[in-house]
Amino acid sequence: MKKTSSPRSPRATGRATLADVARVAEVSPMTASRALRGERRVDAELVRRVQEAAQKIGYVPDPAARALASRRSSHVAVLVPSLTNRLFVELLESAQRVLRGDGFQTLIGVTHYDPAEEEQLVREHLLHRPAGLLLCGLAQTAATRRMVADQDLPCVYMMETTAEPQACSVGFSQLDAAAAMTRHLLERGHRRIAFAAAQLDPRTLQRLEGWRRTLVEAGCHDERLVWRDPAPSSVALGVRMFEQISALRPAVDAIFFNNDDLAHGALLAAARLDIAVPGGIAIAGFNDLPESAYTAPPLTTVRTPRAEVGLRAAELLLARLRGEAPAVMQLDLGFELVVRGST
Repeated sequence: MKKTSSPRSPRATGRATLADVARVAEVSPMTASRALRGERRVDAELVRRVQEAAQKIGYVPDPAARALASRRSSHVAVLVPSLTNRLFVELLESAQRVLRGDGFQTLIGVTHYDPAEEEQLVREHLLHRPAGLLLCGLAQTAATRRMVADQDLPCVYMMETTAEPQACSVGFSQLDAAAAMTRHLLERGHRRIAFAAAQLDPRTLQRLEGWRRTLVEAGCHDERLVWRDPAPSSVALGVRMFEQISALRPAVDAIFFNNDDLAHGALLAAARLDIAVPGGIAIAGFNDLPESAYTAPPLTTVRTPRAEVGLRAAELLLARLRGEAPAVMQLDLGFELVVRGST
């Protein structure tokens, strides 16, 4: 009697392979591979069959083997300065959503605003043959830029714009955004405008330059009104900065904080010191964090497109990975001046 054949089970010894998954799901190995990578063009029914087969036989993909076979892995390295700053969390979530939708995993690294640490992270990630890189800012070391160029690795820089013809960037002009806020304060009649900054990363220093240039043009620049602290930005630091700046004589008319959390601290300190905002002193921030619309008074700030930066940067990187020529190399998403009650 002829026995009825059935799909063979995976090898009795050793780990299950992609070929085993394809055989159990009754699809080609290529289809199984695409289904497991999450590529959208694979029929939903085939994806279901492949996933069920993989679960049934205990298949676990081997990223190292895939990288060796293709000379590129199925992951993208995304390096951000901080995971305590919600700006970068929003950017990261948006980028990851796009990348995973196309079958790529994200390997996250935190640089702590340190170009040398970023360089080391890039060096470590290159050992795993990433498909591409997403980096924040443009302050990489020469060694980092050289490694990216030598590997011919698709890379997109986020949160800033650049005139470098070969660099792909998605962001906005930090300098122009700060200049717009400073002009707003001038238009409200303020002349002694302080700039208070924490962290002192390159984007903060660009905002400082926007403040400086605008006040120089207006004929009321005073470098003594720059308040800088290299510590991480926080509400507590904003409280301390406000206490110090509000005690200056002659008094300042307004304070432009380089981050909203500093400005939130300033508003709390002003209430405790019984200093009217904006009557006694105007307060402005940067980034438009969710709480800024609900402070007392609501905070005037600059709304930055961080989620869209992550989305568009990931889309641009995927286009480059597909071998498509980008429609634009430098994408300026702009910013929005949000005027509320604090100025």
